[in-house]
Amino acid sequence: MFDKETQEFLENLIITPSPTGYEAQGQKVWKNYVSAYADKVESDAYGSALARIDVNSVLPAIMIEAHADEIGMVVQHISDNGFITLNRIGGSDSTIARAKKVYILNKRGRVTGVTGNTAIHLQETKNGGGKQPAWKDIFVDIGVSSKEEALEMVQVGDPVIFTDEIDYLNDELITGRALDNRIGSFILAQVLKNLKKRRSELRVNVLALNSVQEEVGGFGARMMSYRYMPDAAIVTDVTHATDTPGIDNKEHGTVNLGKGPAIQHGGANHVAVVRLIEETAEKHKIEIQHEATSIRTGTDTDSIFYQQTGIPSALISLPLRYMHSPVETVSIKDIEALITLMTETVLAMEADHHFTVFE
Repeated sequence: MFDKETQEFLENLIITPSPTGYEAQGQKVWKNYVSAYADKVESDAYGSALARIDVNSVLPAIMIEAHADEIGMVVQHISDNGFITLNRIGGSDSTIARAKKVYILNKRGRVTGVTGNTAIHLQETKNGGGKQPAWKDIFVDIGVSSKEEALEMVQVGDPVIFTDEIDYLNDELITGRALDNRIGSFILAQVLKNLKKRRSELRVNVLALNSVQEEVGGFGARMMSYRYMPDAAIVTDVTHATDTPGIDNKEHGTVNLGKGPAIQHGGANHVAVVRLIEETAEKHKIEIQHEATSIRTGTDTDSIFYQQTGIPSALISLPLRYMHSPVETVSIKDIEALITLMTETVLAMEADHHFTVFE
């Protein structure tokens, strides 16, 4: 486990609501923490945050990146009798949206509600749920009886999140909402902390970018990577752990929880950056797994690598069970391994490192 201060930061970061487009509160938590380990912390107009370690202006700049936002919902409509209809933000799954406790985030704080679920006794089908509901069929009860009452508490456009928060299944496994990808934001902060302690070993400048709006298209990473144009980038995000019942490994590959971070191959992943990561893992005896990228990685790597003349990039993924649900689950062992791997890879970069596919 982590020390008390680190664990408190992890838990605070995860439970702080940061749905896509509304990441400011979570970014404040992250910026406040990393300011102790960076020479400078900057933000852009949409809220992406960047922490810098500036060794020397003539040296290359290496970006390490994760995204800060989480999936969620948004208030779409308020009925005459005060019930709230939702729409999704990002890849939220309507099949798990019923019978949940939610927070509606407004300018004053938050309002508690529940997503209604018709009792099985009253359903037309008696099999416990029937077909997948459309988002227009999901409604929130906030305990009022009229639209006028509801509008005193919420308005159309307010973001909504599930209330489930962080918990520990055992000493090894963390579960909760928003691990995708607030756990990546946590990893970035710990890498930055490590690099500050070992600053004398750095031969490159470091840009630690915590991006917004990944869940709807990777826009924060696109803006910031275009602005700073680092010489290389290492991205971290979660990937599907495929070691639970009902998953076809032939179709989705084999990634196990607790067996180390997964290295992606193909697509946006530059072969020379991937090679450096693999060599670093071997040198430091860090257990890793491998994934094949088909068309795209589905992460901010896709937004970063093609900017301007190209940024050699690679993705190191954290295995995660039950993605885009309130019970996402990760391994502390994998988190620690990924922190070490990213730290050592940055420290392995030389001032004259030139990433080319022809090496």
